[in-house]
Amino acid sequence: MSPSPQNEANHHSHSATEFIPVILSGGSGTRLWPVSRSRFPKQFADLFDESLFTKTVKRLQPLGTPWVVTNETMKVLTEKVLRENQVPLANAIYEPRANNTAPAIALICKILADHGHAYAVAGIFPSDQLVQDEARFQSAIQLAIQCAQKHQVVTLGLKPTFASTGYGYIEVSQNKPFAEHAGLTAIETKGFREKPDEKTAQGFITQGNFFWNAGMFLFQVSDMIAQFQSKMPELWNLLSPLKKDLSNLKEIYEQIASASFSKSCATSIDYGIMEKLTQQVCIPCDLGWSDVGSWDEIARLTPSAPQIQVKSHGNYTFPFKKPGEQKVVSFVGVDDLIVVDTHDALLIAKKGSTQHVKAVTEELIKMKNPNAHDHLFEIRPWGKFEILRDSDGYKSKVIHINPGQQISYQSHNKRSEHWVIISGTAEVTLNEELHHPKPGQSIYVGQGVKHRIRNPHPTEVLEFVEVQVGSYFGEDDIIRYQDDYKRV
Repeated sequence: MSPSPQNEANHHSHSATEFIPVILSGGSGTRLWPVSRSRFPKQFADLFDESLFTKTVKRLQPLGTPWVVTNETMKVLTEKVLRENQVPLANAIYEPRANNTAPAIALICKILADHGHAYAVAGIFPSDQLVQDEARFQSAIQLAIQCAQKHQVVTLGLKPTFASTGYGYIEVSQNKPFAEHAGLTAIETKGFREKPDEKTAQGFITQGNFFWNAGMFLFQVSDMIAQFQSKMPELWNLLSPLKKDLSNLKEIYEQIASASFSKSCATSIDYGIMEKLTQQVCIPCDLGWSDVGSWDEIARLTPSAPQIQVKSHGNYTFPFKKPGEQKVVSFVGVDDLIVVDTHDALLIAKKGSTQHVKAVTEELIKMKNPNAHDHLFEIRPWGKFEILRDSDGYKSKVIHINPGQQISYQSHNKRSEHWVIISGTAEVTLNEELHHPKPGQSIYVGQGVKHRIRNPHPTEVLEFVEVQVGSYFGEDDIIRYQDDYKRV
């Protein structure tokens, strides 16, 4: 149900200026393979000095404490970034499955209203975009908040730099501006245009009143709820029974994805709401924005790694380097190539063709090759590990335990483990007995033995090598007895 007029009268005066930034974090990890993969999408990869997700969180924190809507499969990666940036973990909402942007935004609106934020202004921001002019971004958001307080749905329109056929466009009117602030103007929106062909896109650029739709929206929560009730009533009716503790969210999302509702409910916010609005404004702005959507774009935005070119020019390399490794990359007699090297995959593409990288991942999926989905490393709540060797007889890893963290108290039915401490402080429990192996020492964990390793040091990472021997090495051969991260 939408908030009542009486409640609005009681709450509007003191809550209308509250701003809640919401980050939508999805993605299939296909366009920037092999660095980005389905279980490690591009917003978490360190493509720049830090991940795009981290940059988005930091960009929004001066405006308000962010909320996040993402998929359950990204929980560990998401919580790592939130912890590092002191964002409450309770502000992350995990969808049981991806149902497109309209259900995600309807879900956060329902949750915010249930938590007393119905008359706050919410902003929706993708997690995987680059904004280089952050001062301009802050000014644009301040103007957008002013417009949202006047019951407008606001979009940020990005000034086109070329006639792109890969983005949707927003057409603005040439009437008197709706509002102005810090040299920026909010203009009435005439409509949304789907991704055009090249001729149409060029026409948009020539006309001058078309802007890229980057998926950044601001609105008062109660206003957007009213839009869902009128324009996507099936979706809102499915979400209305959602319990405050989200205990029935999985059931609701299964209904949204069912054949009877998927066409009307599991759709984009553009198609479901934005294209049908009569009260909306656009703020055209130049933010130094990029969706970082291809290796061609990465090559434009970042310098190449060191390389040697002999009778070659225009080449770009993005190499994977282990700590202390100096990898030499050289080109002889070739031009305009992009080379992306990771620990288990190599991509070589002609500049201007990297939009087809997605086809590589599709082939890998057909081949059931795990490189489409996983890296050899994996982020865990307590730290991370990297697989060194995986064979029929044994499996070896290098494992890092973050300061103050510990793995679950666990055992294995099909393998034993041998740990060699490399650096840091280790506290090992074997069947309730405590051990303190030093760097250079080892400890044996027998098959079926309850065990745990803890890093008690407040600042230093614990590093050790694990060698597993047995008949099966899958992560599902773990029996947990106690766990700090509620995985028991």
